[in-house]
Amino acid sequence: MIRAILWDVDGTLLDFGKSEAYGIRSCLAEIGIETYSEELLQRYAGINRRHWEALERGEMTKQEVLVGRFRTFFAEEGLDCPDIEAFNDSYQRKLGQYFFENEDALSLVASLKGRVRQCVVTNGTVEAQRNKLAKSGLGDYMDGIFISDEIGVEKPGAGFFAPVFETLAGIAKEEILIVGDSLTSDMRGGNNAGIVCCWYNPSGEENHTDVRVDFEIRRLNEVVGILDRLQA
Repeated sequence: MIRAILWDVDGTLLDFGKSEAYGIRSCLAEIGIETYSEELLQRYAGINRRHWEALERGEMTKQEVLVGRFRTFFAEEGLDCPDIEAFNDSYQRKLGQYFFENEDALSLVASLKGRVRQCVVTNGTVEAQRNKLAKSGLGDYMDGIFISDEIGVEKPGAGFFAPVFETLAGIAKEEILIVGDSLTSDMRGGNNAGIVCCWYNPSGEENHTDVRVDFEIRRLNEVVGILDRLQA
């Protein structure tokens, strides 16, 4: 039986790719760079992803990721940014202001309210995540919001989940399902925490890692079918 679901935010409940593209375009325009291409945005996304993966492996701190990704991006693209830290600050504000729901995420979590406990588990920054969850309405259906900056440990570290388990006291680990799009953060984090892992994999990528995946879904609403089977 599953009695609690831990939801990742970026790339799972919300379409991070759209927010990322909007934020980068807007911030570049603020410093006078209005000529950009989809290829440039994709190159930034690759740099960003590599920095976050380094964080998950414990090779970088959060601040090194947030500023370092833009330092690398501007250097590789030969672009001038007068204040990279200010650029990142502006980007974080925009991520919190402009968000895009993934599929019917809000309706889904609303429909599950009362059936299971629901929590958010995210490595995103406090400012961006708190704003997105409040403005999207997703936060209204959560029994807990857990952000790595506030906990002091990043997913996939097992320590990230300690306060989650405190909030869900009385619910066994095998009754907790984590749903996320990242093998290296969400699924490995679920492995490390000893909970049930559901990989949200809309593009049908292959798992070439040693990470255990108990369930794999293409659409978020497939979670309902998993609950129906395990709660029968």
